[in-house]
Amino acid sequence: MQTRENGQLTLKEAQEKVDNWIKQYGVRYFNELTNFAILAEEVGEFGRIVARKYGEQSFKKNEPDNTEEEMADILFVLICMANQMDIDLEEALQKNLHKKTSRDKKRHKANPKLKNNKS
Repeated sequence: MQTRENGQLTLKEAQEKVDNWIKQYGVRYFNELTNFAILAEEVGEFGRIVARKYGEQSFKKNEPDNTEEEMADILFVLICMANQMDIDLEEALQKNLHKKTSRDKKRHKANPKLKNNKS
């Protein structure tokens, strides 16, 4: 599988790329429970950065702001879990967006708590 010139991947291509990486370098997928624990760990590492970058905590001396790396770690493990559970992430995301649109297309616009938020 070739990556496009701009380096972008579809979710399907990302799933294939991760699967190929696992087969070439990772020997095999960790089991689902292990991968879930790894996912929780990676989300925690991302949370630590968010707390320091956007919250009230500050970075420790020489602590890197590796937001992109931590988000990519989360995505990698999530893709691993999708692969081993035979979930097509493109299809799942499309269904999820359709569900959210059907359920929430008016709800958020009508929420007075969101009207004054400029972010």
